[in-house]
Amino acid sequence: MSNIRQEETNKFRFDSVIKKGKIPPQALDLEEAIIGAIMIDKKGLDEVIDILFPEIFYKKEHQEIFIAIQKLYHDSKPIDLYTILNELRRIGKLESIGGELYLIELTQKVISSAHIEYHSRIIVQKFILRKLISISSDIIQKCYEESTDVFDLLDHAESKLFEINQKYLIAKKYETTQCLIQKAIEKIKKTEKEGLSGVSSGFHKLDHITSGWQNSDLIILASRPGMGKTTFMLSMVRNIVVDQKIPIIIFSLEMSSIQLITKLISSETGISSEKIKRANLSQLDWKRLLYKTNNLKNIPLFIDDTPSLSIFNLRAKCRRLISQHGIKLIFIDYMQLMGINDHGAKLQNREQEISVISRSLKSIAKELDIPIIALSQLSRAVETRGGSKRPVLSDLRESGAIEQDADIVLFIYRPEYYGFQIWDSGEDNDSCIGQAEIIIAKHRNGGLDKFRLKFISDQAQFVNLEEKKYTSLAWEEDYKKNVLDKENFFMPPTLSEFKSNIDFNNENYLDEDI
Repeated sequence: MSNIRQEETNKFRFDSVIKKGKIPPQALDLEEAIIGAIMIDKKGLDEVIDILFPEIFYKKEHQEIFIAIQKLYHDSKPIDLYTILNELRRIGKLESIGGELYLIELTQKVISSAHIEYHSRIIVQKFILRKLISISSDIIQKCYEESTDVFDLLDHAESKLFEINQKYLIAKKYETTQCLIQKAIEKIKKTEKEGLSGVSSGFHKLDHITSGWQNSDLIILASRPGMGKTTFMLSMVRNIVVDQKIPIIIFSLEMSSIQLITKLISSETGISSEKIKRANLSQLDWKRLLYKTNNLKNIPLFIDDTPSLSIFNLRAKCRRLISQHGIKLIFIDYMQLMGINDHGAKLQNREQEISVISRSLKSIAKELDIPIIALSQLSRAVETRGGSKRPVLSDLRESGAIEQDADIVLFIYRPEYYGFQIWDSGEDNDSCIGQAEIIIAKHRNGGLDKFRLKFISDQAQFVNLEEKKYTSLAWEEDYKKNVLDKENFFMPPTLSEFKSNIDFNNENYLDEDI
């Protein structure tokens, strides 16, 4: 009796320790059921081969068995009790997993592979919980180290969590033809109703060719320095956030956020960027600036001017912005200034780095199902080439991978920049002064074309050639009609005051969008 009581006492103590202690999340019974189901029915493995891997199993023996199963699967060999047994014997792991008897016992625990996918997803969740515990313990330990930089620790924590999300939470992506056809029909109906299937750029001819910026597309906007890449980007931004109220994010690696918003103010107010920079503003300019910028205060525009932004940080920030603010479009100015990671690691050459960045941007666009418009530099080959110096795809700087990964490649070409006075493609010797040509050099899902826009350099904007500008009277009426809280502004000018401030000898000033 004393032995029985001693065993009961030991069992009670063991149960108490188990209750007070902590065992890593696991599901050994399901692990056994999964491996047993694979051995009696290879079709079960076909259902879960894309979500299972050796480390996902808690028990070391199960990891060794699954390694043997993977080897047989990749070699296209039969998978059953005997082939797995022989493979384990060949690699010298049979005895360490419990011998033939253990394998036989596993096959006796199940009768079919009917629920193998459901069981597999449960052990995936258990594995992720164990990974989270491990990461959390590592972070806690680093928190107690006085030499730890808090921002480096935040970056480390976020990268580890993101790594789990990327590696282990990828669901099956295939869909039936019936489902895809239904989605395509719904998209066609929406396009018929709204006119565009994507986000409108605000440029009529561009929208006609592309039907708007499409989800999951990577769009490359490239030109030589000074052609107006950032200006063209900001013109699109203005059209999207002011006119359509669509939330977007700009990652500006070259210019500060204040510089960008100042260019946007110049474009919106019609006041020369030089006048704004020098604060050389008349009373009329201040009236326009305060009135027009009031429309910009609540637009859904976000600007991140983090220098040397890495691909990882870009992905993490985009995910948060989409979740918190419903971002529908991403701009990057510009991709050659991006890095692969935050730790200074570099590849063998810059071309390889750009290739990785390009592929990653396309991957992010597809993963987040959102258009990404990335600005890019062109090589100096354009400058040394004779003729019109119109850019071509081979001019994309540092990597042919950009051309390969992009869904759309746009070039900006302003002949005036090279001293030309007329277009080389016009029959009537059309003047090219104050104009730009947008060249669609690649379009994966549509045709190639080119069209012209008006370029207003001092106001930092591109506009449609046919677009009409505000007259002074229209501006005054618009001002009186829409300003609700006039105490925050100068009183609107009378028409006579308005005209008295205008230099009628300056044709450009009369044509400004005020």
